[in-house]
Amino acid sequence: NLNVGAQFIEKNAEEFIVRSVGLAHNIEDLENIVIKAEDGIPIYLKELADIRTGGAIRRGVQTRNGIEEVVAGMVIKLYGTNSSTVIGQVEEKMREINNILPEGIKIVPYYEQKTLVEACVNTVTDALFQGIILVTLVLLVFMGSFRPSLVVAISIPFSILFAMIGMRYLNISANLMSFGGLAIAIGMMVDGTIVMVENVDRMLRESNGGEARIHVVARACKEVVRPIVFAISIIVVVFLPLFALQGVEGKTFRPLAFAVALAMFGSLVFAIFLAPVLSNMLMRSPRRKEGKTGESRENAVMRFLMRIYRPVVTYFVKKRGLAVTLALVLILIGLLVFPRLGSEFTPTLQEGTIVMRLTMAPSISLTESTNITQIVERRLMKIPEVSGAVTRIGRGEVGAHTDPINSAEMYVLLKPKEEWRSAETQQDLEELIREEVGDIPGVLVNFTQPIQMTVDELLEGVRAELAIKLFGDDLDVLKSKADEIVSVIQNVPGAADVQADQVSGTPQLLIKVDRHAIARYGVNVSDVQETIRAAVGGETAGQIFEGIRRFDILVRFDENYRNTPEAIQEILIPAPNGVKVPLVQLATVEEIIGPRQITRENNSRFITIQCNVVGRDIGSFVEEGQKAIEANVELPPGYLVTWGGQFRLQQEANKRLAVVIPITLLIIFLLLFSSFNSLKNTFLILLNIPLALVGGVVGLWLTGQNLSVPSSVGFIALFGIALENGMVLVTYLNQLLKDGIKMDEASVKGALLRLRPVLMTAVTTALGLIPLLLSTGTGSEVQRPLATVVIGGLVTSTILTLLVIPAIYKWFAIDVTVEAQLD
Repeated sequence: NLNVGAQFIEKNAEEFIVRSVGLAHNIEDLENIVIKAEDGIPIYLKELADIRTGGAIRRGVQTRNGIEEVVAGMVIKLYGTNSSTVIGQVEEKMREINNILPEGIKIVPYYEQKTLVEACVNTVTDALFQGIILVTLVLLVFMGSFRPSLVVAISIPFSILFAMIGMRYLNISANLMSFGGLAIAIGMMVDGTIVMVENVDRMLRESNGGEARIHVVARACKEVVRPIVFAISIIVVVFLPLFALQGVEGKTFRPLAFAVALAMFGSLVFAIFLAPVLSNMLMRSPRRKEGKTGESRENAVMRFLMRIYRPVVTYFVKKRGLAVTLALVLILIGLLVFPRLGSEFTPTLQEGTIVMRLTMAPSISLTESTNITQIVERRLMKIPEVSGAVTRIGRGEVGAHTDPINSAEMYVLLKPKEEWRSAETQQDLEELIREEVGDIPGVLVNFTQPIQMTVDELLEGVRAELAIKLFGDDLDVLKSKADEIVSVIQNVPGAADVQADQVSGTPQLLIKVDRHAIARYGVNVSDVQETIRAAVGGETAGQIFEGIRRFDILVRFDENYRNTPEAIQEILIPAPNGVKVPLVQLATVEEIIGPRQITRENNSRFITIQCNVVGRDIGSFVEEGQKAIEANVELPPGYLVTWGGQFRLQQEANKRLAVVIPITLLIIFLLLFSSFNSLKNTFLILLNIPLALVGGVVGLWLTGQNLSVPSSVGFIALFGIALENGMVLVTYLNQLLKDGIKMDEASVKGALLRLRPVLMTAVTTALGLIPLLLSTGTGSEVQRPLATVVIGGLVTSTILTLLVIPAIYKWFAIDVTVEAQLD
């Protein structure tokens, strides 16, 4: 079965290439291969063997809805390509293929990530547009007139488009996290422009047309440009910890950090360069109205707020001790609430598709595995919320999955949420499915989701949220202690789908070669092993080519001569002297139960116990689980337990943030000091951070959410927002002191004049996040902790900015006496 080349011959003036063609092209060619000739009579291969076309040895099955087998495929995108683009191209190609398939055959997608991607992007896009509308309404309410509100509102589309251009340049796609970053930044985008336009509006009111508008606008913008630049720079700086994240958490949250940083940089460009121009073009000096200073020229909303705020801030300025008490009480509340919070890596993203993992006995046959799987599928199809079930058993033809035949991966396809019965969330539906499917004898069930399963498998090689690894030397001891750990963990509240790796229980037909026996016949071990491998397992003996397609030629004993231990014992082993020796005379053949797999990490054997956590946070579950194992499982010397999966991701992210956040705070401190050139002012502004954290912690506690990486992102964003308002207020208080106004009067007047920009920046940021807080769409689970932290923190930081800072400013004020003498 081969072609050969034999150089060339010369004929006349030309060279002729010599080729001998002997490739087999079909079964007939194989049948007529001559094995031997006796007395001129050829013995053909067809006289010794049955030659037919067949499939590869089957180690996998795909079933659907418990009634039929199907052929399934998987499209895997290349690294670095865009999911939506690839899926769109695949769908187009599938339409072309379906048009040329025979009648009755059709390719139908049963799971597409496109659905999840679109749902997540739609969730944050809706929140983005809702946030824009809410922020615009707030601007109209607080500014009291259309023109200044328009100037501020224009900064939103400008900043978003600026960010999208930057994202395009940095190859950041429109996804849940990048669009979520823009939604988070909606309220912050307008902060710089609010301060700029509000100051222009105030000075235009005060000038009452007595000075050229362009000069008033220039003076007003110059007065606040420095704190605006530093405030927005600090907001960008506080997101540095997200850029430092690595691994899964880095891939997840770095697009958010880039989106926020780009949007804030765009808002800075707008505030410095475009806001003054638009203010001069659109804003007008209002007609003079009589009334109290600082109140008469404000709109009705601000006059109402001023009437409430003036006596309160005046009282706090006179009773500074009360302000300190208020701050200490808030911090004490935060310290009491913080230990009550749970912890996790990220809230579970509800993907809209459930995956049931069925793990059956290691000894199960493919036929029985298929039967059990179809029973489960039929049970699932009786559940009203389930629209279909597609299962892959064992190994596919390509190398994407290498499961054994006792492992089934079942995609449970769900109807739209509006058609569900009592289940409000996907987690509730999982519990409902657990109950209605019931126990399946001999089967371990694990619930997960497609993307979650892939991530978990990449982390620890298991398809569950948590992986407990037990390291040791002896496989039997590992199995025994792993079973003990399983029984302990199952009793920890919140544990679900607990199971240990199947490291034993595989039936084996063990053939041990007797070296003394083979020596008597002059046979080597390799002669015995190669014969066994070819006779029982089969050996590839070349290929047949059909156009560009290739088919292996598999040589194997007929089933009757290899399907029982007795038949295998009778396999003849050729000896050098031509004698054929039965295998039973050269080796022992016995049935045993042997190991299924041996796993190693850092050259140490280990066994994994996997589990999911339901109804509680992973952090407290792991803490309780660790104590339970220490108390109830006695490990021999040299045996070690480690915890991985989502818990490991959380710990790694926390360790990195614990290093990067202090460095970031140091950078912020240096920026503040370089701006104010005063340690007192710097520390006064930094007081915003602990009070802002209190609001975020209390917000998580009240809403029943856990500390997670998204909530940490919220705290990081809160740093910048809280410091921004503090900077604007302290800058103006310093200016009033330089103008010669007495301390208490300056504290009250500065607070009153900065009430509108402080409230506007806080309220616009909070309302910009309200849609994310209240959203229930796909992907909202990841964004909600972030929005909760920022909104809660804004409440307490605004209290500090409006009440505590004016009251204690006297203790942190800069000394202006020397400056006045120098002037």
